[in-house]
Amino acid sequence: TCDLIKQSAAGTKRRVFIIETMGGFCGYLATMAGMAAGADAAYIFEEPFSSRDLQANVDHLTEKMKTTVKRGLVLRNERCNENYTTDFIYNLYSEEGKGVFDCRKNVLGHMQQGGSPTPFDRNFGTKMGAKAVAWITGKIKECSRHGGFPLNTADSACLLGMRKRSLVFQPIAELRQQTDFEHRIPKEQWWLKLRPILKILAKYNIELDTSDTAHLEHLTRKVLVPEATL
Repeated sequence: TCDLIKQSAAGTKRRVFIIETMGGFCGYLATMAGMAAGADAAYIFEEPFSSRDLQANVDHLTEKMKTTVKRGLVLRNERCNENYTTDFIYNLYSEEGKGVFDCRKNVLGHMQQGGSPTPFDRNFGTKMGAKAVAWITGKIKECSRHGGFPLNTADSACLLGMRKRSLVFQPIAELRQQTDFEHRIPKEQWWLKLRPILKILAKYNIELDTSDTAHLEHLTRKVLVPEATL
């Protein structure tokens, strides 16, 4: 959908689109859509932002309009901030961009849901269904050998999900410790580490250290011993 919006603006110069995505308090959809569609910014709940960040994004778009790419795309998760609403961000960009670019806003809504399942979705559903039936069958056989069905074990209530390219059954008791029930999101989000790629792709004038310096510390601090002392 973001691609369609950008394509419609291909013949219009100096225009910035503010798009609101779904997801509740989870910014996964806004982040991944921003990376795929080449967004200049993606505002999410997990990464707090202030008016200074908004101003920095406006300044970035102002400089971008001086290049050959004279259009911008800004995504906002629906519940990323209680006060910085889609209308507020739209009004801010429109005011600060006067004479440089104009703005349009679009709340995608439920057009992000539904549609025909892809071949991956169909195969994935079949695999999960087979995995669940096999797991239940195994538990019934295991319990029948012991003459009862114990319900006080951790694996008596599990959730099937994908972990590192493999389908894993995880007890609900463990998931309770890893879940933020107030916002209905995990306490640790793996995809947050991908956020710096957004600014790299948007060509922000910033310095980002993406190297894993912790693994190189033993090399950078290595002291060379003179040959005379050996």
